[in-house]
Amino acid sequence: MQAFLKGTSISTKPPLTKERGVAATAGSSGENKKAKPVPWVEKYRPKCVDEVAFQEEVVAVLKKSLEGADLPNLLFYGPPGTGKTSTILAAARELFGPELFRLRVLELNASDERGIQVVREKVKNFAQLTVSGSRSDGKPCPPFKIVILDEADSMTSAAQAALRRTMEKESKTTRFCLICNYVSRIIEPLTSRCSKFRFKPLSDKIQQQRLLDIAERENVKISDEGIAYLVKVSEGDLRKAITFLQSATRLTGGKEITEKVITDIAGVIPAEKIDGVLAACQSGSFDKLEAVVKDLIDEGHAATQLVSQLHDAVVENNLPDKQKSIITEKLAEADKCLADGADEHLQLISLCATVMQQLSQNC
Repeated sequence: MQAFLKGTSISTKPPLTKERGVAATAGSSGENKKAKPVPWVEKYRPKCVDEVAFQEEVVAVLKKSLEGADLPNLLFYGPPGTGKTSTILAAARELFGPELFRLRVLELNASDERGIQVVREKVKNFAQLTVSGSRSDGKPCPPFKIVILDEADSMTSAAQAALRRTMEKESKTTRFCLICNYVSRIIEPLTSRCSKFRFKPLSDKIQQQRLLDIAERENVKISDEGIAYLVKVSEGDLRKAITFLQSATRLTGGKEITEKVITDIAGVIPAEKIDGVLAACQSGSFDKLEAVVKDLIDEGHAATQLVSQLHDAVVENNLPDKQKSIITEKLAEADKCLADGADEHLQLISLCATVMQQLSQNC
C-alpha cells in the first residue's frame, strides 16, 4: 500500500513540471505573438472609412450615415479588389466599436453555404435577435445589426427571393449589405430595396501610391518600372497587386524586385512569347504555329492568359478594323469554350489558325 502511495506521489510530480513547462511556453508564445506573420492584404486593409482609396462618392455617403448613426440597406458592386468588403467592414467597426462588432455583424461569403435553407434559418434567426449593449467609449451605438452577404451574385435565385421578406420584416433591427461583382445577377426586387454604389477600378496613380507606401513600410526594394508593371498586370485589382508584391519580396529575399520577377510571380506570358506567336501566325507555316503553341502549353502557361494577352496585342496592332473584329470574335469564342472546359491545345490551334488567316491577307 505504501509502495502504491509512493508511486502516486512520485507520479504527481511530472505533471506539475509539465504544467510549468506549458505555462512557460504559453508565456514565451505570448511574447512572440507580435512577430506572427500576417498577409499584407489583411495587414494594410483600411481600418476606417477615410482610408478607403478612390471611392469618394461611397465614402461621402457612408460618412454622413455614420454621423447620423443610421444606414440604409446597401448594394456594393464592381470589379474585384476595389475595396467593397473593406469599406463595409471599416464602416461597421466605426459604428459599433471593437467590442460590439462581433455581436452585431454577420458576414457570409461564397465559401459558406448560402442556399435557401441558410437564408431561412441562419440569416433570419440573426436578423430576429434584439440588439442590446452600449459602446464602452460612450459614442452613440445604432439600434441595428448588419448582415454582410459577400459575393451575393453567386447566391441562387431562390435564396435571393427568400431574402426579400426578411429584409422588409426585420428592417427595424437589421441592415443588409450585398456585395457582388455583377449587379445584373442580383434579382430586381433586391436591388430596388438597396442603395446601390458602384466601385470603380482603382487608377494607376492610386495603386502606385498605395504600393509604394507598403514597400516603404516593409523595407522592400522595387524599381519604378517594377511598380508600373505590377500595376499593369494587376488590372485595377489592388488586392492582387499587394499579394504579388508580398510574393515577389519572399522570392527575392531582400534584393530589388524587377519586372522579370513580377512576370514569374503573376503567371504573365513574357512579351517575347506573344511576339513569337504573332510571328508564327504571320509566317503562314502551320507547322511553325503548332510548334509554338505546343511549347507554350508545355511550359505551363494558361490558355486563358494567352487569350487575354493576345487580345491586347491584336487591338494595339495596325490591322484593318474588319480583320480585328474577326479575330476578336474568335478570341471570345475560345474564351467561352475554355471556360466550359474545352481542350486547351485544340482551342489555341483553332484561334491561332484564324489569326494566321487574317494576318496572311496583309502579306
